[in-house]
Amino acid sequence: MELKATVLIDNIADPPLLCEWGLSICIEYNGRKILLDTGKSGGFAENAVQLGIELADIEYGVLSHAHYDHADGMEDFFQKNKRAEFCLRADSGEDCYSGEGAERHYIGIKIGTLELFKSRIRRCAGDVQLFDGAWLIGHRRDMLSAGKCAHMYILKNGEWQTDLFSHEQSLVFRTDKGLVVFNSCCHGGADVVIEEAKEALGGEVYALVGGLHLFRSNDSEVLEMAQRLKATGVKCIITGHCTGDIGFELLRSELGDMVKQMYSGMSVVF
Repeated sequence: MELKATVLIDNIADPPLLCEWGLSICIEYNGRKILLDTGKSGGFAENAVQLGIELADIEYGVLSHAHYDHADGMEDFFQKNKRAEFCLRADSGEDCYSGEGAERHYIGIKIGTLELFKSRIRRCAGDVQLFDGAWLIGHRRDMLSAGKCAHMYILKNGEWQTDLFSHEQSLVFRTDKGLVVFNSCCHGGADVVIEEAKEALGGEVYALVGGLHLFRSNDSEVLEMAQRLKATGVKCIITGHCTGDIGFELLRSELGDMVKQMYSGMSVVF
C-alpha cells in the first residue's frame, strides 16, 4: 500500500518552482491519483508541468475546506482535467469570512465557482470511502471554540455565524505504517484532527500532512500544541503553509526530526 505525496504548491518552493500563500498536493496511492486542493491560482498547474505530473490523469479532486487559498485554482484544474469529480463537504459554500468588525473580509471560494462547475462537484457528508484504503472524514467534534479563536465566520442569509468548520475535511489513507492524514489547515486543531481519524477508522496515525494554522499563535500556544501532538503518538508531521515560520521552528525544537518542512516540489513516500 504505497502512498506518495508531491507538493505542487506551498508558501516556499524548491526553485525554479512557484510558491504562494496556498496549498496543493498530488497523492498517488495504489495506482490511484488524487489532487488535494488547488492553491489560490494556477501556479500549482504550472508546477505540475515542471514536475512531470499530468493533471489530466487525476481521478479525484478533494477540497480540504472552502477558503480561497485552497480553492481558487479549481478552474485551472477543470480546464486540464475533464473527468475527475471534485469532492467538497456538503456544507461548503461561498460564504467564509475572517476578522472582526470593520476588519472582517471575505476569504471564501471565488464567487460563482460552485455554480459554474456544479456538474463536476460531489458534496460529501459523514465519512466517505473514496475507494479501498482512502476516506474523507468531516469533523465529529464541536468546533465552536475553534471558530471563535480563529475569528472566522460564515455569512448565512445576511446573518453572521461563527464558523464551525463543517466545510473542512481530512483525507485519510491506510498504509502499512498506520494511517496517514492530510488536513490542509487543521482549523479544528491538529491534535483533534488526528484523534478524529483514529475514532473514524481505528488504528494509529503514523503521519499528519498539512498546515497547522499556527501562524497567528503565540509561542506558548504553539508549545502547548507540540505537547498535545506528542500525546497522540503521531510519528511524522510534514507541515508548512499556515503553520508559519516561527510555529515550525518551535514545533521542531520540541518534537525534533519528526517535524519536516513542506515546500513546492517536495515528494515523500510513506
